[in-house]
Amino acid sequence: MLTRTEFFRGLGDSRSPRSATVLELLFDIVYVFALARLAGRVADDLTIVRHTLLSEAGQTILFFTAMWMIWSLNALLASTYDPRRPDLQAVLLATMFGTLVLAVTLPQAFGQRGVVFACTYVVIQVGRPLFLSFALRGHAGRAFALRVLTWHLASSVLWISGGISGGLGRGVFWTLALAIELIGAATTYPLPRVGRRQLTSSGVSVSQEHLAERYNQFFMIALAEVVLEAGAAVSFPGFTTEGTIALVASFVTVVSFWRIYFYHVGSGHAPTPSGEGIQLSRWASYSLLLIVGGIICTAVGFGQVIEDPHPPIDWALVAIIFGGPVLFLIGRSVLEKENRSAPRCRALYVGAVALVVAAPPMVLLPPVAVAAVAAGILGAITVYDQRAHKRGSQTNPTL
Repeated sequence: MLTRTEFFRGLGDSRSPRSATVLELLFDIVYVFALARLAGRVADDLTIVRHTLLSEAGQTILFFTAMWMIWSLNALLASTYDPRRPDLQAVLLATMFGTLVLAVTLPQAFGQRGVVFACTYVVIQVGRPLFLSFALRGHAGRAFALRVLTWHLASSVLWISGGISGGLGRGVFWTLALAIELIGAATTYPLPRVGRRQLTSSGVSVSQEHLAERYNQFFMIALAEVVLEAGAAVSFPGFTTEGTIALVASFVTVVSFWRIYFYHVGSGHAPTPSGEGIQLSRWASYSLLLIVGGIICTAVGFGQVIEDPHPPIDWALVAIIFGGPVLFLIGRSVLEKENRSAPRCRALYVGAVALVVAAPPMVLLPPVAVAAVAAGILGAITVYDQRAHKRGSQTNPTL
C-alpha cells in the first residue's frame, strides 16, 4: 500500500518497487490467452499448403512481435515508475483490456478485423506515452516520453493505413510500422536536433531488479505453454506408447529450459532462482523475444508430434522442433551483461550448433524419435552447461 506522502507525490518522483505487483501478474493473464492464440497460429501454419507457408509464418511473427512490444514497454513503464499509483494502475488496466481485444482479433487480423486490430494497437502504443507526457510535466523524464510518443505517432499512420488497405498492402504497411517501432526502441527513440540519449540521461531510472523479475515471470508463463500443448494433446487419445514418449520428451525439455534460463552462468554472475543474479543486457528485451518465440515453437512442435506420432515427418515440423530450442539458446546467451573478468561459457552456442547440425537427418526418423532426439540434445546441453559452471567455479571464485 502507498503511504500518504507517496500517494500525493508526482509520477516523476515515484520509484518502482523491487518486486512486481499483483496487478502486473493480472496483466500477464491476458498474455496466457494471447500466447495460446499465437501457438494456434503456428500450428495452423504447419498444416497449410506449402506455397503459402512463408506468408502465413510472416504474419504470425508480425503479430508475436507486436504483442511483445506492448508487453515489453509495459514492463519498462512499471519498472520505472511506481505501479501501485492509481493513475498508473488505470493505464495498466486499459492496456490489459486493449491487449485482450488484440488477442481476440488475431485470427482475423488480416481479414475482417484488421481495422479493429490496428486501431486498438495504436491506442495502446500512443496512449501510454501521451499519458506520460502529461503526467511528467516539469520532470526531466517528460522529454523521453515525448520522444517515444513521436516515434509511435509516426508508426501509427502506417498501422491505420494497413488496417484500411487490406491484402498485400496491409502486410507491407504493418511490417514498416513495426520496423519503425523496433528501430526506435533499439536506438532509444532519437529525434532530429535532439539525437540519441540513454534513459539515465533523460531523467529516467529503471529498476533492474523489478524488470528482471518481470522477465522471469513472463518466461514462466511462456514455459507453461509447453505443458499446456503437450498435456492437451495427450489427454484426448489417452496414454499411447508414442504419446507417452513425446510427453516425457516435452517434460525433459521444460526442465532443461527452466534450468538453463535460471542457472546459466556464462556471464559470470552468481545464479539465483529469484532472478537477482540476472543482470540484464542492453538487448535483454530482444533476447526474451527470442526466448519466448523459441518456447512457443517448441510447444507447438511437441503438441503436433503427440497428436500425430506416425511417420513420415514433415520438414517444417522438424524445423519447428529443433528451431525452437535454437532460438531459446541464442536468446538466453545474450540476455545478461557480459562480465569481462569471468571466463565465458560457450555451452549454449555449442548446443545451438549441435541442434542445427542434427536437424537435417531427422526427416528420416519417425516424429516421436525426432522429439526424443531434440529433448536428449537439450538435456545434454543442460548437463554440459552446469558442469562448465562447476569447473569455472573451481578456477574462478567470483562465479
